[in-house]
Amino acid sequence: MVNSPASWNESDTMPKLAAFPKALMDQLCIDGTMSLDEWINLAATLDIDGLEFYSGILDLRDASSWPIYRNKAADLGLSIPMLCCSPDFAHPDVNFRAEQVEKEKDWIAMTAALGGRYCRVLSGQRRPEVSRADGINYVVDCIEQCLPFAAERGVTLIIENHYKDNYWTYPEFAQHMEVFCDLIERIDSPHFGVNYDPSNTILAGEDPLELLDRVKHRVVTMHASDRYLIEGTVEDLRREENVEGYAARLSHGEIGKGLNDYDAIFSTLNDVGFDGWISIEDGVDGMEQLERSVSFLRRKMEQHFGEA
Repeated sequence: MVNSPASWNESDTMPKLAAFPKALMDQLCIDGTMSLDEWINLAATLDIDGLEFYSGILDLRDASSWPIYRNKAADLGLSIPMLCCSPDFAHPDVNFRAEQVEKEKDWIAMTAALGGRYCRVLSGQRRPEVSRADGINYVVDCIEQCLPFAAERGVTLIIENHYKDNYWTYPEFAQHMEVFCDLIERIDSPHFGVNYDPSNTILAGEDPLELLDRVKHRVVTMHASDRYLIEGTVEDLRREENVEGYAARLSHGEIGKGLNDYDAIFSTLNDVGFDGWISIEDGVDGMEQLERSVSFLRRKMEQHFGEA
């Protein structure tokens, strides 16, 4: 199917559904065996409203291509509301952090050129030599440097309760709930909000519903996924955190088949008037799996937020 351009509208009160190429990151970002055109065409067959891009996609290296891909998606009835990127703001070296701020500004510019409204920020890697207090100070300072640049372009920075970027060594500095909540409480801006990911809370050994209750008034976007461990336990996973990328025992699964309670999540979000973008991180076992996840989320969205 080709989506109708009228199928999404930023003024709608119903949340909107996007897809992220989680299962195709290496093909799009490392070896180039899939082009961004191919991914857009593939995603356009789904019952979705938009696409979430990743800043490291090879075809986005040339800034002149950004409006081309925006128009390509629009021709298929899709918007590009969100850009996923991974600044590393918790580094102890001030010059390194300054470089990361400039990278984030480039990604904000990319977001705006793609027609997006939401650009991800992260805290950065949890290096053992950086204390909690210092790390929070570093991250807050970097985000506050980026906020005026984002505001000028109509972009909201969204911080995710994250586990780990695909290409990082250390897990997220603000992975755990108390650090994450302390950090976001330090930043007060209409151009800053939370990208809530319930699966990442499970990986931290914490309750995703407890975190959602604490941050629900600041959630502006969401990553929808379901995680499971192929083998072992969460404690085994933690022992393998400090290696590049994701641990081999960790996998994304079909949404609705894992540990997340989407009835409770969507009910809580509906209670606070959430009407933002929900971006799917799935498809590790192919497009049929992704289609089932889309169908599951559509049903749950209709149930909790009203008519789609």
